[in-house]
Order: sequence, then C-alpha cells, then structure tokens
Amino acid sequence: MTMARFIRRNAFRNKRRSALTALSIAFSLMLLTLMMTIWRAFYLDQGSVQSAQRLITRHKVSLVFFLPGYYREKIRSLPGVDHVVNESWFGGTYKDDKPENFFAQFSTDPQELLKVYPEFQIPPDQVEAWQRDRAGCIVDADLIKKHGWKIGDRLFIKGSIFPADLELNIRGIYTAPQPTESIYFNNVYLEEAYPAIKGSMGFFGVLAHSRDDVPRVAKEIDEEFRNSPRGTKTESEKAFQLDWIAMLGNVKAFILSICVAVVFATLLVSANTIAMSVRERTREVAVLRTLGFTRTKLLWLFMSEAVTLALAGGLLGSLAASGLVTAMAHSPQGSLFLNGMNVTAPTLLVSMTVAAVVGVASSFLPAYHASRQNIVAGLRHIG
Repeated sequence: MTMARFIRRNAFRNKRRSALTALSIAFSLMLLTLMMTIWRAFYLDQGSVQSAQRLITRHKVSLVFFLPGYYREKIRSLPGVDHVVNESWFGGTYKDDKPENFFAQFSTDPQELLKVYPEFQIPPDQVEAWQRDRAGCIVDADLIKKHGWKIGDRLFIKGSIFPADLELNIRGIYTAPQPTESIYFNNVYLEEAYPAIKGSMGFFGVLAHSRDDVPRVAKEIDEEFRNSPRGTKTESEKAFQLDWIAMLGNVKAFILSICVAVVFATLLVSANTIAMSVRERTREVAVLRTLGFTRTKLLWLFMSEAVTLALAGGLLGSLAASGLVTAMAHSPQGSLFLNGMNVTAPTLLVSMTVAAVVGVASSFLPAYHASRQNIVAGLRHIG
C-alpha cells in the first residue's frame, strides 16, 4: 500500500464522521468563497478600460435632485473631457411589481450615449433606427433573452416616479461587457410626456480623455459649479456604484466579519475531528512506532490526513459557491448589484489555500502529542 493511499483511507476510515466533517467544512468554505467573490466584485474589480475613464456627475446632496441641462455644455468645455451624456432614472413598472419584471430604465441622448459608453456593441443600422424614433429604445441583450422580446416590439411601462407612462419601440439590442439589465430611451420623449422636467437632468455620464485625467476632471467639474444653486458631486463610475452599495450599510465590515467567523468555525470543526481520530488510534500509533515510523513521519501522517479531509470539503464548498453565485447573478433580486458576478480561479485558489491552512493548523497539536506518546503506554492503552 502506498503512503498516499494509506493517508486517504485513514482520512475517511470513519465514513459518517468524515462525511459530516467534510460537509461542515464545505458549507463554511462555500460562505467564504461567496463573501470573497462579492468583495472582489464590489471593491477590487475595476471593470472595462472605458469604465475606468468614466465619471458620474450628480447633485451634491442626492440623486433625487435634478441638475440643469446646460451643465452639460459647461462640462464638455473643460480640459480632459471627451464626451458628456445626460441620463435620468425613470423607475417605471413593467407589467407588475414582481422582481422578475424589474429592470433599469434611463432617459438619455441617443446621439451621445454610445460615445460615452463605447463598449456597448450594437449594429449601426439599429443605432440609426433608434436615433430617428423619439419613442424608440435600445435594450440589453440579456434582458431581451429573459423576456423574449425582439426588434419592433412595444414596451408599456407605467411611471411610478414620474406621472407619465411610456410606450416604447424596441429599435436596438446592445451587448455590454457585463449585463446591465437596462433600457435607454430618448429624453425628449420623457420631456414631452412630462413637461415639468424639461431642461433638467438626473445626472451626467462623463468620458475623460484618459484614466489619469479622471481625478483632475472630477475636481474641476465640482469647482465649476461650487457657487451654483445646484452644486455637484463628481466621482468615478466605480465610486458611484459603491455609493449605491453603501446604502445597504457597512458592507465591508459585514463581509470581513463573516469571513473571520467562517474560518474560526471551520478551524474548530476540523480540530475536533482530528483530536477524536487521534485519541481512537492511540494503540495504532504505538504499533506504527514499533514498525519504524519516526515521530516526524507520524506528525506528517496525521497532518496529511487532516489536510486531505479539509481539501475535500473545501473543493465541495467552492463548487457549491460557484453554482450559488451563478444562480444569484441570474436571479431577479440580484440582477441590479450582482450582474456578471462569477467565482474566479484566484478566488477558488484562495479558498483551497484557506482549507489547507485550516487542516494544518487544526491538526498540528493533536498530531504532535500523538507523535510524542510513549510506545509502551500506547500499547497498553484500552479504548
């Protein structure tokens, strides 16, 4: 029998206990992988090259307050600004209030949107059709698949924020690097349906000349309107997205606390299992010593068994987390914040590394004491 097979058989010799321990570790590592994936998506992933060059300018107090439309030309004239587009959140209801029928709706300028968002891929003839039709809209490709829409279909959206209902014609389908679950329609159509907001915009999307220009452009935009009745707050697109996430609370502290608790619980579960296994094998350890196993080899043997068990649970948990993240990203409730989220290879590697470290840390003391026990006392042990 090879040493690898010997280790594997000993790690799972008590099948029920080993299975329960592996499942406990799997559940803990599933939570850990999920939390690390959310952390990466929220705080580490910088998005596309274009998104790193983009800024969002909004009212300095809140998004609920509109900005004057003439701000756009003033922003456009600043050094380092390539393109500017106005956008307003419509927030209407499609069919009903069920989560699966929710998607974002923005009024915008069809002539400028794709200059600020060049990563949106859409056929030129569809762009032209959208720009010619005031009641036209373009729709995210994933949203099209989800609802089974097609070019030429009409969307009826009931206004919930604005006292206006929309009847939009689908004129184009765009594909983004990450699904947006959004539609864009002509701002002129909204102003005609609700004249009270004419000349007012929700926020501005700004494309800087380069990523290095972003901090300077943000500062200059806010300086430009410092003494205006409606001051602005300009930040990178990523920072703007994090502002939305911050409305949920202190997400960073929540994720970190969950990760610490998960690792600690996994350590306790693994340590308890290894300690029980070592106590049951006191006589076996003494026999192995008489057969020539050194203390170092025994220490390595028990720690290898623990790591094998922990890695089995870690692999199962990581795979479960991958499926869970995919399901969350495609669920109606998760479409706004979790679109495009997936478990990456580095995240899986970190999870498996944590599992291995937990196996080593939880088994060292029991394995060390077992390797140091007296041979005669071990052979006399009954239990």
